[in-house]
Amino acid sequence: MNKGLVVLVVLFLFSSTLRAQTNFGPKGGLNFTFFNVTEGDFGTNPNTEVSYYVGVFAGFKIDNDFHIQPELLYIGISDFKFLNAPIYLKYDISSNFHLLVGPSLNYFFDFFSNRFKVRADISLEYDLTSRLNIQMKYTLGFEELSPDILFLGLGYKL
Repeated sequence: MNKGLVVLVVLFLFSSTLRAQTNFGPKGGLNFTFFNVTEGDFGTNPNTEVSYYVGVFAGFKIDNDFHIQPELLYIGISDFKFLNAPIYLKYDISSNFHLLVGPSLNYFFDFFSNRFKVRADISLEYDLTSRLNIQMKYTLGFEELSPDILFLGLGYKL
C-alpha cells in the first residue's frame, strides 16, 4: 500500500515538470452504492446507499487523443471507508467529452480479511470549462462483498 502512495506522489511531482502535457487537481462528489442482498425465499433485495468521495487525479498525455489518468479517492459508505485508485486509459471523444476505462485498485479499512479488491471502472467526463469538469463513473464489483458503485462528481484542474 505504501508503494502505491509513493508512486502517486512521484507522478504528481513529475506532472509539475511537464505542465504542458499534464494536468492534476482535486475531485469529489456523491456515490450511489448498490448492494444485492439475498434473503431466504424472498429473493434479491436491492439496497442503495448515498455517500461521498474526495480525492486527487493526474492526467498524462501519451498521444493526440489518449491519456493515462491515475486517481486516488477516499470513499465513505456508511460504516465502510476505503481508498479507490483507478488507473484510467482516457480517450478524447471530442475536445470536451472523454471516455475513461481501466482497473480500479481498492483498499478497504473496515474488513478483517480480503481488504484488497480489484474492480473495473468505466467513466464519462465532460469539460464544462478549461479547468472544471463533471464526471460519471461506474465501478463494477466482482465479488459478493464488493458492490457496484455509481459516482457523480466534479474535478478541477489546477
